[in-house]
Amino acid sequence: MIPEEILQQKLAKVRHLVLDVDGVLTDGKLYFDNSGNELKTFHTLDGHGIKMLQQSGVAVAIITGRRSGLVEKRAHDLGITRLIQGREDKYTAFKELFAGESYDLDNIAYIGDDYPDLQVMTRIGCPIAVPNAAPPVLERAIWVTTRQGGEGAVREVCDRIMQAQGTFDAALAPYIAE
Repeated sequence: MIPEEILQQKLAKVRHLVLDVDGVLTDGKLYFDNSGNELKTFHTLDGHGIKMLQQSGVAVAIITGRRSGLVEKRAHDLGITRLIQGREDKYTAFKELFAGESYDLDNIAYIGDDYPDLQVMTRIGCPIAVPNAAPPVLERAIWVTTRQGGEGAVREVCDRIMQAQGTFDAALAPYIAE
């Protein structure tokens, strides 16, 4: 972990938030019905936090090792247009995600929980883990959320980024009665 002041400085520079799915946007468990259909649960806190973060000017993308129509639907519902699925080589997927555009690795945050996420987390400025992440991921994260994956961890990150960038109060204002 890094000192809070440095974390705040790093969060203030974030222009892109990249998310893993299983274990970050979900609880990491794989659910199947008797017909073999996959089921996933997503937390509404995460979804609304993602929308608010995007409205504040931070782009959000998803890179996931599994392929799922449910993830595609969730990304669409949240207005996330940058989605790469079915890719265990997450760094190659990451480079494809940003192909043809200028970006600074120091301005990218990534939330991960497992070994494949390290391919990106060890190269960017703001690697974040959920508390139930694999130990090597926890060791390489500059911050570990208090909430578990699938239980509002992404919302926690979105709020902290907006707070560090001074956009949180404006994002929250429409919900507060005057």
